[in-house]
Amino acid sequence: MRSIAVMNQKGGVGKTTTSVNLAAGLARQGKRVCLLDLDPQAHASLHLGVELPANAPTIYDTFLSERSLQQIRRLVGPQLWLAPASIDLAAAELELADTQGRELILRQALDDLFAVEPYDYVIMDCPPSLGVLTVNALSAAREVFIPLQPHFLALHGLSKLLETTALVTRRLNRDLRVSGIVLCMYETNTRLAADVAGDLQTFLSSSDPEAPWANGQIFTSRIRRNIKLAEAPSFGKSIFDYAARCPGADDYLSLVQEVIAMEQVGELPLARAA
Repeated sequence: MRSIAVMNQKGGVGKTTTSVNLAAGLARQGKRVCLLDLDPQAHASLHLGVELPANAPTIYDTFLSERSLQQIRRLVGPQLWLAPASIDLAAAELELADTQGRELILRQALDDLFAVEPYDYVIMDCPPSLGVLTVNALSAAREVFIPLQPHFLALHGLSKLLETTALVTRRLNRDLRVSGIVLCMYETNTRLAADVAGDLQTFLSSSDPEAPWANGQIFTSRIRRNIKLAEAPSFGKSIFDYAARCPGADDYLSLVQEVIAMEQVGELPLARAA
C-alpha cells in the first residue's frame, strides 16, 4: 500500500486537480484507491460530485474521534473511495490545540482502516497551509508529491515546504520521503518552464543524501494548461470521465503510469517502522 500526501502551501498550483485525477486514474488502472479530502474548502469532494447535506459525516468527525474512516468514506467510482471534507475542518486547528498526540490522529485512523479494508493507494489532498491538517497527512504518509507551477517564485515557496517535510521526518515520521514533483500548468513553448525544471533537477541532484527529498524525481509527465481540466470540477467529474481524449487526460494518464512504474524500479520508501 502506498500513502501519498499531495501538498503545496501555495494555492492555485494544481494540487487538488492532481490529487483527484491521480486517484481517479489509478482506480481506472484497477488499483483500489482511497482519496482523503483534508481541505476545509472541500474542493476534492466537489470535484468528484459529492455535495454533502448539513450534518453529514466527514473527515472532520474522524479528527474528533467521533467516526472512523470506514464509517465516513464512500464509493464514488469503480475502485475509488472518498473520505469527504467540510468547512468544519477549518476549526480543527483550534479544537485540537490541547489534544495530546494531535499530529498522529490521521495515522491511527488509517491504520484502523487498513486493518479491515486494505487499499493499494491512499491519496491525501492537503490544504494550502502548513497547519495541523497537513502535519497529520505528513505523519501518516510515506510519500509526498509536490505539484509545482514552473515559475521562479514557486521555487522560493518550495524551500519552506521542504523544511516542513524535514521537520516531520525528524520528529514524527522517519520514513517520509518527497518522492515526486509534478510540474503543472506547464507551457511547452516557453523557455522559463524549461529553465525552472532544470534548476529543480540541479537542486535535487545536489541535495544532502540524508534529506527526505534527496531521491525525489521530477516526473517526466508535464501537466499542460488545458481548459478541460478547469471545466471538469464544475461537472463533478474527473478529467477521465469528463473529457477522456483531451490533452489534460493524456497528461494525467501518463503521470499515473509513471507513478505505477515507480513500484517496479524500487524507488519507493520502505514500509514505516512500527
